[in-house]
Amino acid sequence: MIEPTSGELLIDDHPLKYGDYSFRSQRIRMIFQDPSTSLNPRQRISQILDFPLRLNTDLEPEQRRKQIVETMRMVGLLPDHVSYYPHMLAPGQKQRLGLARALILRPKVIIADEALASLDMSMRSQLINLMLELQEKQGISYIYVTQHIGMMKHISDQVLVMHQGEVVERGSTADVLASPLHELTRRLIAGHFGEALTADAWRKDR
Repeated sequence: MIEPTSGELLIDDHPLKYGDYSFRSQRIRMIFQDPSTSLNPRQRISQILDFPLRLNTDLEPEQRRKQIVETMRMVGLLPDHVSYYPHMLAPGQKQRLGLARALILRPKVIIADEALASLDMSMRSQLINLMLELQEKQGISYIYVTQHIGMMKHISDQVLVMHQGEVVERGSTADVLASPLHELTRRLIAGHFGEALTADAWRKDR
């Protein structure tokens, strides 16, 4: 990790300090773009989900087993899947496993790096609905990294646009998309909607 030069990040009023990996690992988790390369192919699902618990909690084996089963049910996987290897799952199930791995420690923040980009529209919609449902039930905040401006319109409250490593625009999703200030934002909007996001275009994109 690169040491920050300035600024402060608070989670539950607790400052996130450089090098405090234990605190960060429990409260900030990640879902990667390609589950096929981010999941260990030599480990069963039970092992994949058990490792963060062994590393970051004091739970006994039976307590860990119960939390694994509970988490799998939360994301729509069956308890029987614990004995599977990742390659035995369908693409949508693999990304559900990636979500389960992120949820296993009951984090406050989940960073999703183009986590749904490889899925077809049907599976993507299912995962979006699941993530929003879990957000409502668990109080999770998502940081979703994407160039898919249309999806951001539907699932985000706030949007931050970056260009060459610099923040060029930020604000509520509705404000930024309706009145973009930066050329990159305007290009992303035009690339998805084919036009400026007028009130009529906003209503049509349901």
